[in-house]
Amino acid sequence: MTTSIHVTALDSVVNVNSLFTLAVFIGLAWNPYDPSNTLVDPNSRCAPTSKIAEDLIKFHVYSFSSFLFSSLVALAIKQAIKLSKPHTFNIHVTFRGSEFLEHVDVNKTLLRVGMVVSGAGSVAGCVFLMLALVNVVQIKVGTLACGSGHAFAAVVPLVILVPLALLIYVCVGLYAFT
Repeated sequence: MTTSIHVTALDSVVNVNSLFTLAVFIGLAWNPYDPSNTLVDPNSRCAPTSKIAEDLIKFHVYSFSSFLFSSLVALAIKQAIKLSKPHTFNIHVTFRGSEFLEHVDVNKTLLRVGMVVSGAGSVAGCVFLMLALVNVVQIKVGTLACGSGHAFAAVVPLVILVPLALLIYVCVGLYAFT
């Protein structure tokens, strides 16, 4: 089993999680009750409640925690791979020249468990981020409970495309283990 592939995959998880963590952090800095940040009349029946703002903050924090957890697990696995003692050096020749690939002894079961845990953290972070975005939409254009057409137009693609992408991510991740 080539560990360079695992290190590359772990780097990708950390990079994507970093982007999402930045987005969540910026979202946490946003004040949902700023009257200039909404298109809804505060006196209308579609005005968001304080519960929606509370959920927005909760889901941002859960998302931030999940992405941070996933990144830290991925970095720990990567560090464990880097600290493992190499047992062989193989030369892999390509048409562009030669490169050295280092293979190390790693516990495959722990590596797989760690990668699944890291992936699960990323999936959880995406779900919580999606829920936070649903709340952002409700604060900006009106609640779903009042039947706001603009809110449904924004939320429906979000709740279709994000779970679909997560399903593809999980299927490809599980396929990689077979």
